[in-house]
Amino acid sequence: MKKFHITTFGCQMNKHDSERMAGLLTDIGYAQAENADDAQILIFNTCTVREHAEDRFFGNLNNLRSRKKSEPDLIIAVGGCVAQDEKELIFKKAPHVDIVFGTLNMPNLGHMIESVERRRESICEIADKIEIMPTTMPSLREEAYHAWIPIIIGCNNFCSYCIVPYTRGREASRTLEDIHAEVERLISDGVIEITLLGQNVNSYGRDLYGESSFARLLTDLNGIAGLRRIRFTTSHPKDLTDDIIDAIAHGDKICEHIHLPVQAGSNTVLKVMNRKYTKEKYLETVEKIYEAIPGVSLTTDIMVGYPGETEEDFLHTLDIVEKARYDSAFTFIFSPREGTPAANMENRVTADVKADRFDRLIKLQNRISLEKNKELVGRDIEVFIEGVSKKNRGVLTGRTRTNKIVNFPGSQEFVHSEALIYVTDAHTWSLSGELKKILDT
Repeated sequence: MKKFHITTFGCQMNKHDSERMAGLLTDIGYAQAENADDAQILIFNTCTVREHAEDRFFGNLNNLRSRKKSEPDLIIAVGGCVAQDEKELIFKKAPHVDIVFGTLNMPNLGHMIESVERRRESICEIADKIEIMPTTMPSLREEAYHAWIPIIIGCNNFCSYCIVPYTRGREASRTLEDIHAEVERLISDGVIEITLLGQNVNSYGRDLYGESSFARLLTDLNGIAGLRRIRFTTSHPKDLTDDIIDAIAHGDKICEHIHLPVQAGSNTVLKVMNRKYTKEKYLETVEKIYEAIPGVSLTTDIMVGYPGETEEDFLHTLDIVEKARYDSAFTFIFSPREGTPAANMENRVTADVKADRFDRLIKLQNRISLEKNKELVGRDIEVFIEGVSKKNRGVLTGRTRTNKIVNFPGSQEFVHSEALIYVTDAHTWSLSGELKKILDT
């Protein structure tokens, strides 16, 4: 039995895609290897959204040249956004690759591997529109209690820096009935927590029902027996409507965490980014969230050094961070993505200025993150115990409904239980506590 190994880069959608690929290959007779050295089939599920992820991928790929020479029967497959974007160019950059397949070609991966095994000829399959939803594929989940649920694939927003609409295609939603049925099947398989996925979950259903139906979907899933936690990512600020906020506020299973990428605080920069909202409108939405959902955790994405960004523009970003008071933020320095409008923009910000602004942003956000975590010290919070700490086998690690990591002493028998934790200490990115009681087993 040949073994495969999948290396995943990038977002949660890629993590889900890798679980589907693993399920497909396992279903047709291959076995999953614990590490790449034991595998005869190596699959790279790539990301081109950030330059760092793409560079890491090509670094991993180039390291395999010598192994391919010594193991000519080794099969190397490249999928994901880099494959969708660069297509046959990957063979020129890395001639030792056997298969290049696009984000919409995953269902045919097994046939491609079998074809290479028979013919020993390279294959490139890149589809421009979705024909088979990846959710029809079997899945080999990383965690028994949790499942990723794509509800909408693709994006219609065309932010000027983003390659996703070109690599994932235009928005295509699954029907509410299909999603509901999948969640019920997963619950019967032991899943208690789901994360709804989409480049813009707030657009869910617009292509099927003529209007956003995300609030309706959340309310529907909240009523499914056996499901305990519902998470979702990512929301677009221009589409986070009052009915969605209301559904989150009133859904007892819907976690109080909203990831709301702001990207920049300057209206000038936001307009050039094609984000379709203003700083004022964004802060108005934030105020509605805080008013409607007590104790909510708000996180975001922020980019510094966008072409044309002035010091005044950047100060608006710092101001929005101060006013929104994010629990945490994914922060990035702008890197051009070939094929996007931003790649050809002039008036680039110099590297030293970008580094200085990035450092100032990080210091501000870290201060706010620590302040918000300190507000929880002395409180009892509900935590789902996800596993054992890698550094200390006597310490358990869990996650709050607000998506905060909590570490506390405890026995391994409590893993995958819900617990009440007394918070004793706060750190920038996590909390420490003491186990008060197990809420269930």
